Amino acid sequence: MDGQQITNLAIDDKRLWDALMEVAQYGATAKGGNNRLTLTDLDRQVRDLFAEWCAQAGMRVSVDQMGNMFARRPGTRDDLAPVMAGSHLDTQPTGGKYDGVLGVLAALEMVRTLNDRGIETERPIEIVNWTNEEGSRFAPAMIASGVFAGAFTMDWAYARADRDGNTLGTELERIGYKGDAPVGGRDIHAFFELHIEQGPILEAEEKTVGVVTDCQGQRWYELTLTGFEAHAGPTPMDRRRDALVGAAQVIDLVNRIGLERAPDARATVGQIDVHPNSRNVIPGEVFLTIDFRHPDDAALEEMCAALEAGVAEIAERTGLDRKLEQIFSFAPVHFDETCVAAVREGAKACGYSHRDILSGAGHDAVYIAAVAPTAMVFVPCVDGVSHNETEECKPEWVTAGANVLLHAVLEMAGRVG
Repeated sequence: MDGQQITNLAIDDKRLWDALMEVAQYGATAKGGNNRLTLTDLDRQVRDLFAEWCAQAGMRVSVDQMGNMFARRPGTRDDLAPVMAGSHLDTQPTGGKYDGVLGVLAALEMVRTLNDRGIETERPIEIVNWTNEEGSRFAPAMIASGVFAGAFTMDWAYARADRDGNTLGTELERIGYKGDAPVGGRDIHAFFELHIEQGPILEAEEKTVGVVTDCQGQRWYELTLTGFEAHAGPTPMDRRRDALVGAAQVIDLVNRIGLERAPDARATVGQIDVHPNSRNVIPGEVFLTIDFRHPDDAALEEMCAALEAGVAEIAERTGLDRKLEQIFSFAPVHFDETCVAAVREGAKACGYSHRDILSGAGHDAVYIAAVAPTAMVFVPCVDGVSHNETEECKPEWVTAGANVLLHAVLEMAGRVG
């Protein structure tokens, strides 16, 4: 195949769109989104479908002990380390049709396109579906890619429990996706992840492709404040140990920490559980989660220090006991220059408007970057909305992202014939 044919090479946009819409039927919600939590029966059904499609495309599918799925297309030099592409198939409880899923199915469409054109690559190509990227059911996020990269132990990951007490390890076995392959230790030549931006920048600037150069760091905390339950009527205000009053002050603290470090900081309390949650009982215990993000590690450390000092002061002032635990962290990540350049050149070759961009969200690519050269491709989502049932990505953006992924992977895999 000559250079002009390579430049004109494009995926089958209808086939990719149809695949996205078919997967979207699994866990479809009334508002047009998806509720397909990791390791549920719906997740198993989509995994089975993905495995079937990969087999039909001539790939060999293997599953590791964390449930990560790898579909391999041989290269002419199959002894060489593969070029890997993929993302995740699990969703938020009120998630959209594109978050994660686009990256997996675009990688599959890339292989289908190469098959259609009879294009071989020197290096093998592998498509990956990472387990539990969202962290909705089993916290923290990106557990399986974290185990793959050595950030977590497998036993620790297996012990993560959902709200009903089911553990990740038990649920892997239940749905039949606790594989035999070891986790990690695989030689990877390069890894690419296509994803919707999950923010408003690309659409606002009318750019079709984001060339992701960096990903901001994150810290996740869990906080339990314990006071004393008492009757709401007879208990005077000055004799109360109200855990919810303390939690309200912590929420305000978290918000101020983020605002004081604008515009780059992000600070969120996303979950709160009140006990006993009765209208005429003073709350005796409150559990809440805290999510800090910043592209500068020193600033992120400052945010954490402010939280720890502020929580201690609030607990003392309100007469509450506290348990503050950091359960998840990673430093800001700078992606591999060669892989980033392959994405940028892919966008140029396809004629798409593009810009360099920072990822505000965490992705499996963040952990894989620690063990392999890595880069990401972003495409816009309507109004920057994600982690929401109304999440939308226009068909032309889907096509653009898949075409750039195809060209970046071909560049790193070494096309043959």
